[in-house]
Amino acid sequence: MTDQAVRCYRHPDRETGIRCSRCERPICPECMINASVGFHCPECVREGRRAAQAAEPRTVAGGSVAGDPRLVTKVLIGLNLLVFLLARVEGGPFVKALGLFTPCYVPDSVQCGVAGGPGEWYRLVSSMFLHQDFAHIAFNMLSLWWIGGPLETLLGRARYTALYLIAGLGGSALVVLLAPETLTLGASGAIYGLFGATAVFVKRLRMDMRPVLILLGLNLLFTFTWANISWEAHIGGLVTGAVIAVAMAYAPRSRRALVQWGTCVAMLAAVAVTVWAGVANISA
Repeated sequence: MTDQAVRCYRHPDRETGIRCSRCERPICPECMINASVGFHCPECVREGRRAAQAAEPRTVAGGSVAGDPRLVTKVLIGLNLLVFLLARVEGGPFVKALGLFTPCYVPDSVQCGVAGGPGEWYRLVSSMFLHQDFAHIAFNMLSLWWIGGPLETLLGRARYTALYLIAGLGGSALVVLLAPETLTLGASGAIYGLFGATAVFVKRLRMDMRPVLILLGLNLLFTFTWANISWEAHIGGLVTGAVIAVAMAYAPRSRRALVQWGTCVAMLAAVAVTVWAGVANISA
């Protein structure tokens, strides 16, 4: 009587003399994956990866823990400073080319607003990085460092970046809807989104809410009492950031990524609808 040939557990038509060094299942050359000792089968490799991912440290919101937890905040500050220097050098035309306003005052002009034709939608983003005077950028960048840095540590890079950009777009969208003829610029909409997110996570972590509420209250007071401040951008960013932060802070662990990124997509859709409504109102 002859011994039955050993066959690959995934390909029964293939004989083999090799076994997985972890589970000892027979594997053919196609299924062999190099390991530090011998070869592993695909299932053992997948299980090892899942175990490694489960053991990887995560932020409060489920993001990956980065070596430099404030890298994105530093990059954002650098981009704002770069655009500020360009605005100081280039002057008014540069500001008008990147600032946010909706109507196209001069038909066929290069200086048109969001409603002025193809290519002008970039103003919704470019205006978020544009500042004209030293006090404006100094206040915004200090706020971004003080509020954004700790929040980036809590969220992780990807979630923090999404929160910042979508909150800024939320501020731009409300400007297009409610104040379309005003030239608007600055990172305040995105920063107010970080304010809203900070309040949500302070509540989520059961920390003392009073300092953040006092700070937020003072900023809202300045928003509605000081001249030349776009309350639309501030409120739009604040609401957008708070909604996204609620999803990131309270999403159930089993569906955390789906809820968090699904909420980001939903808020982007809300931004698009708001901008469309504002442009349609101007064009009517």
